[in-house]
Amino acid sequence: MPENEWISLPQGKSGKKQYKFLVGGLIIIAAAVYLVVNALGATGAYYRTPTEVKAQQAYLTGKMIRVSGKLLPKTIVWDPTTMKLDFTIVDDNGTTLPVHFDGVKPDNMTDEAEAIVEGTLEANGVLQANTLLLKCPSRYEQVKITK
Repeated sequence: MPENEWISLPQGKSGKKQYKFLVGGLIIIAAAVYLVVNALGATGAYYRTPTEVKAQQAYLTGKMIRVSGKLLPKTIVWDPTTMKLDFTIVDDNGTTLPVHFDGVKPDNMTDEAEAIVEGTLEANGVLQANTLLLKCPSRYEQVKITK
């Protein structure tokens, strides 16, 4: 076999391989974009106020939402035997939103503490909370309680 003679490979198969890599790459990119969008939609840091919740109550009923507000003084009702906690949060506009939480009452739950509540809005306008995050205004420490 002479030195300058090359071995020729069959033509046409490299095009199929490139096509497979292109399709595979597009599937991987699409999956990554879907996961990022899905994660941001589920854990985005947007908090509604009680005013926004009341204005969109029909649309938000039955959906998971996060609401931020201050605990309205003298509205905390805690039953340690059933582990049921009811309270009301209020925003700067004076709009209130009743909240129900099944779980342990945080130690730093005091009147006018900042609260971020995550849960499902019921048809009667009560937020059924499954996550309660409090920020004590005097100590600025956060307590997160999740069922």
